[in-house]
Amino acid sequence: MSGANLGLLILKERISATRMMVIWPLLAIFILFSSWGLSDPKANLPADIVVDSAYDVMFTSTAFIIFSATLGAVLISFDGISRDRISGVLEVKLSQPMKRSTYARALVIGHWGAIFVPVTILNIMSLIVIWYRMGELPTIEEVFIHTLGTALLLLWYTTIQLLSSSLAKDMGSSIAIGIGAWMLFTLLWLIITTVVAGLSGIGVENLDSPEYVRIEGIMDLFSPNGVYHHLLEMPLDEIDRGISPIAIVASAIAWSLIPLQLFIMRIERLKP
Repeated sequence: MSGANLGLLILKERISATRMMVIWPLLAIFILFSSWGLSDPKANLPADIVVDSAYDVMFTSTAFIIFSATLGAVLISFDGISRDRISGVLEVKLSQPMKRSTYARALVIGHWGAIFVPVTILNIMSLIVIWYRMGELPTIEEVFIHTLGTALLLLWYTTIQLLSSSLAKDMGSSIAIGIGAWMLFTLLWLIITTVVAGLSGIGVENLDSPEYVRIEGIMDLFSPNGVYHHLLEMPLDEIDRGISPIAIVASAIAWSLIPLQLFIMRIERLKP
């Protein structure tokens, strides 16, 4: 069996799993409801949130995508290795006439596809919501950047979670490590950024100061969520955090390759 076929089988298995009965509603609530609310011309939004176009709605709603879709990636992938390892099935799978590196890539593709497919479907539905509410649609370029950025974000979290699953001795440890990584980048990264800014001699009483925004932009290069925001900010002329596009693209490539290579190396050396 080829790696592509194996990846497709894993995708079908995961996307039809019972846990998707929880993940689908979670994604729908966050993605569709956020698009509906943010596209309302009468919405009472905070002063620092400006929604003047269809892409502004898509960009602002990414906060909800980060919270729900990345958590979905963790929930789908947390037992990708540990379950088979505990049951003894992993030993059988690794003994098959397939390169372990190919098997590792198939695992990533299958688990990533299981979260990317529903997120993409709901994002398309959100475009219909935006068009209905605002009477306009984002450009093809904006949709492409948003889709590519979301695909990469889910790939990064899927790979990190599968790596965690391969390191853990049981499924409980696997999901604990994955949720810990998710909380670090989703909930705690702002605290770490503030600490780094304070240690650098930058006042943190004004988070809108140019100095703090610059530090925040640099720190975001070391977070998958931050790189995702950098990518989506590219079409927005009014947002400039002083980070060059080259640094953003390089960071996105690094997040795509380094965790994947670490996971492949782990599978190649894994002793079930």
